[in-house]
Amino acid sequence: MSKKPSKTPTIDIGIDATKREKIAGGLSALLADSYTLYLMTHNFHWNVTGPMFNTLHLMFMGQYTEQWNALDLIAERIRALGFRAPGTYKEFVKMASIKEVDDVPKAMDMVRHLVSAQEATARTARSIFPAVEKANDQPTMDLLTQRLDVHEKTAWMLRSLLEEQ
Repeated sequence: MSKKPSKTPTIDIGIDATKREKIAGGLSALLADSYTLYLMTHNFHWNVTGPMFNTLHLMFMGQYTEQWNALDLIAERIRALGFRAPGTYKEFVKMASIKEVDDVPKAMDMVRHLVSAQEATARTARSIFPAVEKANDQPTMDLLTQRLDVHEKTAWMLRSLLEEQ
């Protein structure tokens, strides 16, 4: 009985391995930021208190749910490019540009933290575009455009809560 070859099949999608690796590295950083943002938002959903409790509790739930669904899209794109998607807290902490929040901030401070985290995630997504454009990688461009739209819109909505009357 002959053994099956253990070699991984070659990926030939029109993007060379070096370019795919660079894109996957950028997407891994985006995944780390996205996961950190997800955890922060879910934590704030659980722990928000005060006069805006109901509004923020529901808003945060919508945001962390959207963020949770995005994690899979980003990780699957990394896999489609032929690389392992990071998946441990240790890896995410090392790669993320967002720092975790200690303790439980007041409600409006939660909003400020989330504005910063949404903007940081948008910056990370935007930073990948040069490599993606150079590789002519339309699926990743589409993913990044969708993520930028969500993060910029969410940051705007959160910032609106902080405006003085």
